[in-house]
Amino acid sequence: MLARAIAKAPQSPQAWVLVTGVAYYQPSLTAEYDEDSPGGNFDFFSKLVTKWEAAARLPGDSTRQVVVRSGVVLGRGGGAIGHMLLPFRLGLGGPIGSGHQFFPWIHIRDLAGILAHALEASHVQGVLNGVAPASSTTNAEFARALGAALGRPAFIPLPSTVVQAVFGRERAVMLLEGQKVVPRRTLAAGYQYSFPELGAALKEVIA
Repeated sequence: MLARAIAKAPQSPQAWVLVTGVAYYQPSLTAEYDEDSPGGNFDFFSKLVTKWEAAARLPGDSTRQVVVRSGVVLGRGGGAIGHMLLPFRLGLGGPIGSGHQFFPWIHIRDLAGILAHALEASHVQGVLNGVAPASSTTNAEFARALGAALGRPAFIPLPSTVVQAVFGRERAVMLLEGQKVVPRRTLAAGYQYSFPELGAALKEVIA
């Protein structure tokens, strides 16, 4: 509806920025994805992102278009961290499943910063990966970093069977599988991260 309204507007906006997700890229323990990597056609979530981005695509070039594919957003007051804090504060946190899967994350201040940069910088267009430069973070490393930030141990794994039972098979995929996503075009576009490293990002979130 928004895309149609923009297309019909007597005066088009200068920029149209859409936020989707890194679920576009196929989970892998070895592959590395940047903004030009293929994807979007292998499971429910990747196909959803493809249709989402297609629905928002505008005809012509009168409006500059940017798509930000976001990773897991770390921030205060809810989101991914909100569900994790209680077990980790109780010393019951740990890796999910094998823990070997990649965990593409971004601090909420950087996601907002990328959106602002995309709106304000007239040279930015196309796809940007909204993830931190620390792209090799695994789920186990994230669990250790969160435990360290809270001053708690984080070694009790959450078995994949439990995750599937609680979240359902399709939603569990987002937790049990991951992608190594790099923000190549985001960095090339000139965005400077406030929280490029996981430890500092988590300390700010739980402070």
